[in-house]
Amino acid sequence: PGRSRTTMSPEHRRDLGCLLLLLLTGTCLVPSFSKETTAVTELSSQHLNYTDFVHFISAGNTMNDSEVSVQYLCSSPCIVSIEVVASSEFRTGISVFKNRWMNHRHLNVSRTRKVFLKFPSIMIYRDDYFIKHSVILRSVFMKAGIIHKGIEEHRVAEAVASLQIVTPFERPFKDHKKCLAWNIEVIWKLKANRIPQCSYEDDVTQLLSFPYASSGEKNGIVKKLARFQNWELEAIRQRHAEYPMFTISAWLYLLHYCKSPLCGIVHHIDPNNMYATPLLFLTEEGHAHIQMQLVNGTDLAVKTLFSFPLKRWFRIDLAFHGREITVKTHIGEDLQSHHQQSFSFKEEIFFNDTSGYFVLGGSKYVSGVEGFFGSVKYYRLRALETEEIVNPLADKKTTEQIDLYYKRCTGVQEIVQVYEYIVRKGLTSSTDCISHNYYSSLNNRYGDMPVCLAFPWGREMMNEYCNLFNLLHEMDWSLSSASEDPHDIVVEIGRKIFEKTAQKLFSRAGLNDAASLIPALMDSSCCGYHKASYYLAVMYETGLGVAVDPVQGRLYSLVGAQEDERLAVMKLGYKHFHGVDNYLVDWDLSYTYYSNIARKTTEDHQTVHGEQAYVETIRLTDDEMLKAQTKENGDIFLWLKHEAARGDAFAQQRLAQMLFWGLQGVSKNTEAAIAWYRKGALENEDPLLMYDYAIVLFKGQGVTKNQRLALQLMRKAASKGLPQAVNGLGWYYHTFKKDYVKAAKLWRKGDKMGNEDSTYNLGTLYLDGLYPGQPERNETLAFEYFHRASIGGHLEGTILC
Repeated sequence: PGRSRTTMSPEHRRDLGCLLLLLLTGTCLVPSFSKETTAVTELSSQHLNYTDFVHFISAGNTMNDSEVSVQYLCSSPCIVSIEVVASSEFRTGISVFKNRWMNHRHLNVSRTRKVFLKFPSIMIYRDDYFIKHSVILRSVFMKAGIIHKGIEEHRVAEAVASLQIVTPFERPFKDHKKCLAWNIEVIWKLKANRIPQCSYEDDVTQLLSFPYASSGEKNGIVKKLARFQNWELEAIRQRHAEYPMFTISAWLYLLHYCKSPLCGIVHHIDPNNMYATPLLFLTEEGHAHIQMQLVNGTDLAVKTLFSFPLKRWFRIDLAFHGREITVKTHIGEDLQSHHQQSFSFKEEIFFNDTSGYFVLGGSKYVSGVEGFFGSVKYYRLRALETEEIVNPLADKKTTEQIDLYYKRCTGVQEIVQVYEYIVRKGLTSSTDCISHNYYSSLNNRYGDMPVCLAFPWGREMMNEYCNLFNLLHEMDWSLSSASEDPHDIVVEIGRKIFEKTAQKLFSRAGLNDAASLIPALMDSSCCGYHKASYYLAVMYETGLGVAVDPVQGRLYSLVGAQEDERLAVMKLGYKHFHGVDNYLVDWDLSYTYYSNIARKTTEDHQTVHGEQAYVETIRLTDDEMLKAQTKENGDIFLWLKHEAARGDAFAQQRLAQMLFWGLQGVSKNTEAAIAWYRKGALENEDPLLMYDYAIVLFKGQGVTKNQRLALQLMRKAASKGLPQAVNGLGWYYHTFKKDYVKAAKLWRKGDKMGNEDSTYNLGTLYLDGLYPGQPERNETLAFEYFHRASIGGHLEGTILC
């Protein structure tokens, strides 16, 4: 600017100021008026004059032609300058007005000057059709200063004062001297006076609001946090990157301590798939393992001296305060103090909660805890004490029932174990009293009398568990369990109780008498057979034969899901997705259950257990599908058997599939299925039958493993151009030989042939960092392959995509 009185008055300079402020937005803060006069830079004795001063007599506001009075005194020829600086939440220190004048004649005399302020339009007018975004100012202040001629690099006096801010909706509209078309003017007036409301935002994030059943597998709830919309909070969050200030409060109900070295409670994964601050794990001994990332890039971990309680609801509060960490546990709703421990560090801890994602429970890197999560709350910017944390136990009625359920089931399992032991000892002891020789006769006559093992329970216990004792008394104990593990024995007894109860339930009068069968299903559930838990959940939630009880329905749904009962897991995913039956809508939680059941489905497809059969989707409106249903004496089955005996490869392959998986109404017969696979593969050398038989030989499903023969058949089928066999060879080199070069080559070939399994497997190589020539993970390429596989109907590709 030059030396004129109104430096910013020309129109083009005001427009330039407008351009500088276009990015300014902010909140409606109105600072109070303040005034200050100070002496500044100390000068040498030949120039310093302590009589010079400048200050504001009056300060205006952020409107055009606002009047400001400046009083000043110069002891020698000087230049007096005024500058107005504006700030919003996004930009600070933008100069919006400048003025200066010289004083040569009136020296050592106090003078007053009035200055009329001029500002850019976006500071002083409301939004309209032409001014799209008026600035929401945070602060505007004026600076006045005096400099002596000849030493302009030094100010001998200066003053600072705030201007009163006029908020956008208190400002007038600008007269642009232009007219809008009538239709545009009508549209504008409809929204001209709408006042936008900023949503309230604080640092509290509710990570979980409903009980979650954690099965102890590599599955958990994923949460990704965004930056704060409020720039003040976001600025604080960024300042805490090297001085963390946050608190995580989580309710837990642990059934067991960790069966592996570490199990996930809460952990943070960064974009490079590395652990970040914070990590809270459970150890094999029940201690808390806390890990963090340091500013220098290394990791640091500590372990508490105390252990967590089992089968009791407790709250763990983990607070980071700079270089100090405090972990506390409180039992029950009254927050009875249990343990507390603090750790201090010399190193600086790095923390960025918007980088990567958080996981409650398990992930692909670590198994989760076995038990239940209650409500989990995260205070992003504060390290709080217990009395400052507001995190009550979610769904109090359901959580109370979970505690009561496991207390009762502990008694049921103890009774079943002791009862089974006594009965088994009684069955194995010799009851033959016939003397076979002289010495045994003497022993029977004069020796100790045989003592029968008696049941150790008193009448009170017998009455409390009367139904259970009746079930155990009626049970056929002649068929002993194949396992010697006490847990497996109890589960097997639970299965027997369930099957007997289910027969009654499915009888003609079963639903009319359903209420009397509830205790038996409860005992079966307590024994660990959780198909009974699912039945109970459905009966209580739908009122099937019993009164509707949503709390009991949620209880048995959660109990069944915790033990991986497939239908219970899928049911919870559905309930949380739609928010029905008093379940909270939580898509993250729903996805956790759905992804778990999806992984289980793929595992079940690949693993055959005993009499497990393939579940077919058959619609009663699909006539063609209904016609395809048959039995061992049905026309379709008998025709296929006839054609298979004549050497028809298609009939052999279809017949083997039906018998192996129990399809189309045919009873499962693995031995007969293997015979047809063998016949078609070795005699007919059909590529599809060779592939199927090779897979059976590789896995040993219903037949002794024979890797050598399986490899020969797989190679022969691949040489005949079967895409599945090409993929199978890649699987062989990947799984058994760890030859990733050959595996990738075969899978690329299978991918070109249109095999979705090969496409998916190439994605896994990129995801695991095993693709030849590319030692690092490439999630982008992995996603592309998973997506392509999912388009072709590949279930696992759909899950990972």
